Amino acid sequence: MSHSVLVIEDDRDIARLLELHLKDEGYSVTVVPDGEAGLRKALSKSYDIVILDLILPGMDGLEVCRRIRSGPDYMPVLMLTAKSTDVDRILGLEMGADDYLTKPFNVRELLARVRALFRRVEAIRKKDSSAPQKVIRAGDLVIDPEKRKVTVRGKPVHLTAREFELLLEFARHPGRVYTRAQLLDKVWGYSYQGYEHTVNSHINRLREKIEEDPARPRHILTVWGVGYQFAEPGDREKR
Repeated sequence: MSHSVLVIEDDRDIARLLELHLKDEGYSVTVVPDGEAGLRKALSKSYDIVILDLILPGMDGLEVCRRIRSGPDYMPVLMLTAKSTDVDRILGLEMGADDYLTKPFNVRELLARVRALFRRVEAIRKKDSSAPQKVIRAGDLVIDPEKRKVTVRGKPVHLTAREFELLLEFARHPGRVYTRAQLLDKVWGYSYQGYEHTVNSHINRLREKIEEDPARPRHILTVWGVGYQFAEPGDREKR
């Protein structure tokens, strides 16, 4: 059975380009040109992925994404936009987008990201159906993989899907040093040259949420000249 893709995009040329290439990959594709109609489609059935433009007539992509996330079914959202500022990226990710691609984009990269999202969702579903996963405790940080919940000092912390996967990858391997390329491959499912800054921005936002003092992190540590690691218990106690 082929994956189903909902494309919500008002630019006819881009929508047609996406439709052609996605169908060439064997996917079933539905194209909708405005936000309100796109939201109705997204809530009418469960698509395997939603490719969503940020600027749309009727209802913008941020609001569409927020409402999709408040619905009963989880659908991966890949957001497209002509805007490229950090604020736009953060807003999209905070509203629940799983990934973010700025126009103009390379079609091969977009297809790689779509495939990566499919693989990640399938991996999550396999984990959910396998043996129970243990709760991870690291000082005042508690991660429940099954409920996909995080608390710090007993208070719940809201993480985006990608932030949670990033934190879980770190916490499962304390002391292991990851390069940015390795994290892209492990968490995003692809390693695309020039996108290491994506890792940096996610880690900065993650530190803001879980660290008591983000400027002096105790959990996610920078290994200068290499990448990042999750502190081992002994290292955390020294900080």
